[in-house]
Amino acid sequence: MLPDALGPGPGGAWDDLATWTGSVIKHDRRWYMLYTGISRAEAGLIQRIGLAVSDDLMTWRKHPANPVIEADRRWYELLDLTSWRDQSWRDPWLFRSPRDGAFHALITARAATGDADGRGVVAHARSADLVRWRVLPPVTAPGDFAQVEVPQLVQLGDRRHILFSAHAEDHSRQRVDRLGPGQEGTFTFTATAPGDQLRASATPIAPEGGPLGSLYAGKLVEAQPRDWRFLAFRAGLGDAFAGEITAPLPVRQYPDGQLGIAAGLDGADFDRDGALPLKP
Repeated sequence: MLPDALGPGPGGAWDDLATWTGSVIKHDRRWYMLYTGISRAEAGLIQRIGLAVSDDLMTWRKHPANPVIEADRRWYELLDLTSWRDQSWRDPWLFRSPRDGAFHALITARAATGDADGRGVVAHARSADLVRWRVLPPVTAPGDFAQVEVPQLVQLGDRRHILFSAHAEDHSRQRVDRLGPGQEGTFTFTATAPGDQLRASATPIAPEGGPLGSLYAGKLVEAQPRDWRFLAFRAGLGDAFAGEITAPLPVRQYPDGQLGIAAGLDGADFDRDGALPLKP
């Protein structure tokens, strides 16, 4: 068993209570991790994002400039316990864009305005060096969710997807009135063309009633060129708590952009017919 890669900082540090979900990228023969941190002094109510660096993925050094990304009140909700239970600013997804060569982070956040139960958005920040970051407006519109957790950006064919997760209780009243009771699981924001608005899917990638149960914090990985697989935290099936990670499951993309998976047990689709396998 390996030791923890990263833990809370010393007493009085900005991250001395806990370190949460992050994302790692390789750059100039080193590895860089953005991660979430909370402090004891603030009772864990305010989330910030820090940077750690490693030469071998085993030993990590926290950067002296930490925290490197904080919520900007121009676009994002700061701590307001009359609106939400914390200051959401976590789960960074780190990537480098081939268009501008810069590093980008997608972040779980809440919009500064709007109905309290629908302020969940994917925030955006940009950096040239992974240390100095500029916070930008959100890349998704508020309205459907109170929070959209653990985002991931992927390009599948002509469609751009941002995967995110939400609990059933995180669906806004506006969304429930439009689509019915919310489900728990991993959803997508999808856009077809550059500049198109990203729109939230109606159902999770794997509906709650499927044989694997609720699949949360799901991510896509490219096993081979154009062969995408889905892995997620298997929260439970009915009243039974599973607490495990799925095997890599084949991904399907439907004509309307919705993503689905095969059961992974016998290779049969369990969500709906008409899927197009994402492989050569």
